[in-house]
Amino acid sequence: MQLAVLSGFVLAAFAPLFQRWCGERASQALALYPAALALWFLTQLPAVAAGEVLVFTLEWVPSLGISLTFLVDGLSLLFGLLITVIGTFVLIYAGGYLKGHPDLARFHLVLLAFMVSMLGLVLADGLLTLFVFWELTSITSYLLIGFNHSDLEARKSARQGLFVTVAGGLALMAGLVMLGIAGGSWSISELNAMDDLLREHELYTPLLICLLLGAFTKSAQFPFHFWLPNAMAAPTPVSSYLHSATMVKAGIYLLARLQPSLGGTELWVVTLSLVGALTMFTGAFLAIRHTNIKKLLAYSTIMALGTLTMLLGIGTEGALIAFVTFLLAHSLYKGALFMVAGILDHETGTKDVSAMGGLRFAMPVTAVAACVAALSLAGVPPLFGFIGKELMFESVLEAGAWRWLIVLLSFAAAVLTIAVAAIVVLKPFFGERRETPRAPHEAPSDMLAGPVVLAGLSLLLGILPFLAADGVLIAAAGAVAGEPLTFYLSLWHGINLPLIMSLVGLVLGYLVFQRWARIRARLARLEPVLSRGPEAGYEWLMDAIVRVSDWQTRVLQNGYMRNYILVMVVTLGVLVGHSLLVRHSPQLAIHLDVQFHELIVVALMVMGALVACTSRSRLAAVASVGIMGFCIALIFILFSAPDLGITQLLVETLTVILLILVLFRLPRFAKLSTPLERVRDIAVAGSMGLLIMLLILTVVDSNQFVPISEYMIANSVPLAHGRNIVNVILVDYRALDTLGEIFVLALAAIGVYAMLKLVAPKPTAKSTKGSAAKEAKDG
Repeated sequence: MQLAVLSGFVLAAFAPLFQRWCGERASQALALYPAALALWFLTQLPAVAAGEVLVFTLEWVPSLGISLTFLVDGLSLLFGLLITVIGTFVLIYAGGYLKGHPDLARFHLVLLAFMVSMLGLVLADGLLTLFVFWELTSITSYLLIGFNHSDLEARKSARQGLFVTVAGGLALMAGLVMLGIAGGSWSISELNAMDDLLREHELYTPLLICLLLGAFTKSAQFPFHFWLPNAMAAPTPVSSYLHSATMVKAGIYLLARLQPSLGGTELWVVTLSLVGALTMFTGAFLAIRHTNIKKLLAYSTIMALGTLTMLLGIGTEGALIAFVTFLLAHSLYKGALFMVAGILDHETGTKDVSAMGGLRFAMPVTAVAACVAALSLAGVPPLFGFIGKELMFESVLEAGAWRWLIVLLSFAAAVLTIAVAAIVVLKPFFGERRETPRAPHEAPSDMLAGPVVLAGLSLLLGILPFLAADGVLIAAAGAVAGEPLTFYLSLWHGINLPLIMSLVGLVLGYLVFQRWARIRARLARLEPVLSRGPEAGYEWLMDAIVRVSDWQTRVLQNGYMRNYILVMVVTLGVLVGHSLLVRHSPQLAIHLDVQFHELIVVALMVMGALVACTSRSRLAAVASVGIMGFCIALIFILFSAPDLGITQLLVETLTVILLILVLFRLPRFAKLSTPLERVRDIAVAGSMGLLIMLLILTVVDSNQFVPISEYMIANSVPLAHGRNIVNVILVDYRALDTLGEIFVLALAAIGVYAMLKLVAPKPTAKSTKGSAAKEAKDG
């Protein structure tokens, strides 16, 4: 299973070759991959519907206990089918939409990589595996949104989406780590089987906050919703895939997957219910302000994502049934509507619905598919979207916390969504015929296949809902609930309050559509307020980052070496010194066992250091530094380390020679610092010296571990057959390290030799003549 899914990355890498081999049929050829995976998922449907959970394990990092485990239960099977089935039609659709595009091969490559990343995310059973695929979806979606990289708006939108989702990804990483620590396992299935252990853990609140931040940013929940409509800068096949089955539903999937182990608490219920309801209303409200058909659909996606989050927050059995039903319904009609939007743009040359009209005669098949999908979006029987909306109303009426506020926001969002559905289908296809930039005609078959099939499924499942309920939906709802559920779906449940709300909502939604122009004109007065929303906060944050970067570049990275050294030394001193004093409290028990000649060597070192710091002559300073180096070599020799002593002598001699060679290239001594700055430098240098002394005393006095030197001494002769322990360390214990150092030195020697042998080219007669003429002119 893992190889079947991950082979998609290999297929993505060879996508340019498919483009060369298959030409215009490359999209259809590549669509065979998700189609094959969809067929495999369908073959597993009977077993999963019967309650079986399929687990596929492949060792990844055995030494750390990390494996690449894929889990197929009802929830992952539902998402897997959505990703592969809709992905198949998106690939076919892209072949027609981007026909002749010079970067179509690059599009195929990134789209397939994104598809596999999303599949890995929904199938992953390990927390670390899930996070890896989570970040891959962020990166690949960034490349898809910014596909038209020559467009400034596309690049800006892609960067915005990446920043928001990756920031949430960092919070998610912290939450997943805390979740693994709290549960003592990195397996999601094991964590979901722990009952109340995680809910009662002291890390529950912080880990839940981090996980919610990751999910909310990915799935565009308020106040992170602003990046999703801007992502419409992507080509329409990308928008259709992102909004219907993949990227934006990743956060929803994560919340649903962790519902059994983390759901049900007051924090979970209140946060998800209120944030979801607010997001639902915000998306529907902002949608009717726009005339761009992709923007209309994008904001209605935010409405749907808020609805799904709210249903997970309510968490009752009915809410979870409504969740999986609404999830499937939204994926079908939203995928179809976005493809219809692309067809309209492709065939008419405009995305503005107010500039379209009467297209049903020129594009009859597209008009039928659009009507069916829009009716499902509006929740009109006998479409599958009607069943999802009825279950949603029934769930919010049974909500616990903040019930009436949630009911009010849900009903208002439903009314506005009905208006959006009417705008999307009635404005372009009905009314008077309007002139468009291009003469409209029916789209080619590869662009019609997706919307026709997806809209047809919305109608089929609405008339025969048991086809979905008796298969994948029961298993998916059971996986979200953490226990088996039994239910049936039907178009008719009698006259009840949800039905009355639906009928009233249809009437009010149509009235909003009739007065849409006047409503938009009045909403335009709110622009000064709306322009200061979350997106303005994002822009302010980006500007603040630039300002801070400019300041720190000007102050810290000013090209002055003394400042660099000062900052590094002070930072090291503060961090190490704090840890040393607070955690170790060094004991200054000094036991001197020093010979007279050793004191002389130390005194020479101190004198050399003082002269080097105070001398006004560079030659004297270099000689003083050389004295220090030779004294260190002498200490090595006195303490039975002749190899180190010889190495030190060679290095010190070479260093002194090099310093003397460059002395004549340096400017004269000058006072570049004030007396106060010199006092500061003396204080910092003295503090660092004192810190090093305390570290050495602490290390000598500390016996927390057996010294490694004892192992070296005991094994140098029996294992390495050498009595010179330093040589044994270099040749045997550090063999590869020493080989690397030799390699670096050899490269340096070759470079020096090449520089010494480099000879400047002799000037030609022509260049000499030109130089003479230039000198004469200058003179």
